[in-house]
Amino acid sequence: MLDAFAKVVAQADARGEFLSNTQIDALSKMIVEGNSRLDVVNKITANASSIVTNSARALFAEQSQLIQPGGNAYTHRRMAACLRDMEIILRYVSYAMIAGDSSVLDDRCLNGLRETYQALGVPGSSVAVGVQKMKDAAVAAANDSSGVTAGDCSSLIAELSGYFDRAAAAVV
Repeated sequence: MLDAFAKVVAQADARGEFLSNTQIDALSKMIVEGNSRLDVVNKITANASSIVTNSARALFAEQSQLIQPGGNAYTHRRMAACLRDMEIILRYVSYAMIAGDSSVLDDRCLNGLRETYQALGVPGSSVAVGVQKMKDAAVAAANDSSGVTAGDCSSLIAELSGYFDRAAAAVV
């Protein structure tokens, strides 16, 4: 955001003019969206534990073979690894959301994840279902309007959903 502010100031300075009402309105809109973006990330962060836990519970209720003997989440160690991975994906989705850019999610989380899961025998389709369940929970948390900046956040919710969809697609 500071780059956008500096750019507007530099342009006005180069012309030797005060900022126009249009420029001020555009900067104000950026501030409002920035606050809403922070609100979305704060909702995810505040609810991260329940997002991961409840999504995992729902996944295991649907796909109980994962927690049965021989399943990929059977034993406490494997269950902990599954929850850790879900938390990592959620964390990187929140990073992408705050940046407004998926590159951090792609570069530091998703690149090579499918191959890693294949090498470990982890069913990518089950991981994708878990990611979709986190998406549903995170969107619900982000849509909770209590304690957030008023306004239409539909474009931010669509962006958030897109990051989860990207993560789900990367593992199958």
